[in-house]
Amino acid sequence: MTCYIFPGQGSQKKGMGQNLFDQFPDQTNQASSILGYDIKQLCLDDPNNNLNNTQYTQPALFFVSALATLQLKQTNQFIPTHLAGHSLGEYNALFAADAFSLETGLQLVKKRGELMAQATGGGMAAIIGLTASQIQMVLTDNNFSSIDIANFNEPTQTVISGPAADIEAAKPIFEAAKVRRYIPLPVSGAFHSRYMNQAKTAFETFLATCTFNAPTLPVIANVTAKPYAQATDIPTLLGQQMTDSVQWVNTITNLLQQGVTDFTEVGPGKVLTGLVNKIKLKTTVNNV
Repeated sequence: MTCYIFPGQGSQKKGMGQNLFDQFPDQTNQASSILGYDIKQLCLDDPNNNLNNTQYTQPALFFVSALATLQLKQTNQFIPTHLAGHSLGEYNALFAADAFSLETGLQLVKKRGELMAQATGGGMAAIIGLTASQIQMVLTDNNFSSIDIANFNEPTQTVISGPAADIEAAKPIFEAAKVRRYIPLPVSGAFHSRYMNQAKTAFETFLATCTFNAPTLPVIANVTAKPYAQATDIPTLLGQQMTDSVQWVNTITNLLQQGVTDFTEVGPGKVLTGLVNKIKLKTTVNNV
């Protein structure tokens, strides 16, 4: 069994989609019309240095991964048994499963990117070299109750989220705990944490105006690490995703337990492939 996995924010790069835009001129024009700017120019040339700004990053990354999906379908190379995406990538997984149209997907990620870009005062950091339970222990022991765990990426790579000052203050504490690396992330908001509640509420209002279909393939939700059961799950779980942790370790572990053997990353970069390989290694060790 094969799972297609779709990357989230952080995998964007100038030049992405270079071989795709001209193959899909109608969709590219549609995207530029919906977004209000030239999506091809943004991705290939980034003349205004906007590609790494959240409100531009999310639509651009979603669209390039969506075109890669359309290319696979057009050439009869679309063969997954399961679909999953990391944070923003979950929208691509749902699009690949025909849960919504390209137009709806673009409108969703445009709104999501705008709302997340408006979040200020927050920060995030990737912690490498400690398990999630060890990280939680350090946070608890040092009274960092303001910090949430945002992403369970792989067994020894976890992302934390919270007020920017607390993320900064936690760095020497984790370094003293012999963490391998503590990497503050270039974000303005505390994504996937309780601090996104206001954005979540606004996004849920927007989600209520959209039309969704039941996925044609099992799509694993970030929030539950389980497949969407029906169309009505989509607005609920996409809303929750704004404030809840990305359960990537559990997602991949559950897929492995279901018999998925191959993971194919669709979209720019190979970040998720690396995470999956580390989860696989840990799972194999645990099963011995």
